[in-house]
Amino acid sequence: MFVHYRTKSLILKKVDRAEHDQLFTIYTRDFGKIKVLGRGIRKISSKLRSGADLFYLTEIEFIQGKIHKTLTDAILIDKFNNLRRSLARLNIASEISELLDKLIYNQQPEEKIWNLLMEVFQQLNQPKFKNAYLKLIYYYFFWRLVSILGYLPELFQCTMCNQKLKPDKLYFNFPEGGIICHNCFEKEKKGHKMTPATVKIIRALSAKEWSAVKRIKIEEKHLKPLEVISQKYLSFILEGIS
Repeated sequence: MFVHYRTKSLILKKVDRAEHDQLFTIYTRDFGKIKVLGRGIRKISSKLRSGADLFYLTEIEFIQGKIHKTLTDAILIDKFNNLRRSLARLNIASEISELLDKLIYNQQPEEKIWNLLMEVFQQLNQPKFKNAYLKLIYYYFFWRLVSILGYLPELFQCTMCNQKLKPDKLYFNFPEGGIICHNCFEKEKKGHKMTPATVKIIRALSAKEWSAVKRIKIEEKHLKPLEVISQKYLSFILEGIS
């Protein structure tokens, strides 16, 4: 006899399988990231269709089979309608989902990740959400997730000489685990140059709530350096866990 499990979930990805099935990648409140097969869900008559779709907040029920978990019920909680009306917001939601899928491997619940995921999707769904903050909320999610997972680099002291970092020439040395000062960079010539402004922004993104982050004056010119260093650090993390 199969055991039925119920939990709140956010649907991150879906892939068509066979003629009428879909395989969902879902982050759940009680089980972490899981893959669940929706059998026959692409049929018009399927009772699961109304509650299971991309970026739906849904209460799901599933059973564990020999190969797959199988979806047995899906009750819609929130479609995030405002998010769905904006291609720009949908793109950020997709980037967030891809990031979570890349960094989370094991089926292990984490309340902080669930709460963070709910926070950013609720923000993206705000009708008055400013487009200027769209990329920033992705970086907010990235650096908060990195922090929760234990990958947050040292941002306040040079990881080589242990001296407090000054707002001067700074460099991100991935193998050393964080930011290094100019003097230490000159010794080995290894590191990615960072401005004090970028370091300050990352400190805020990784430690503050969104309500505090959005009050920080971040100019357009700061977004490109933030994008470059975030992508490079993500690649470094993925190389280490692959």
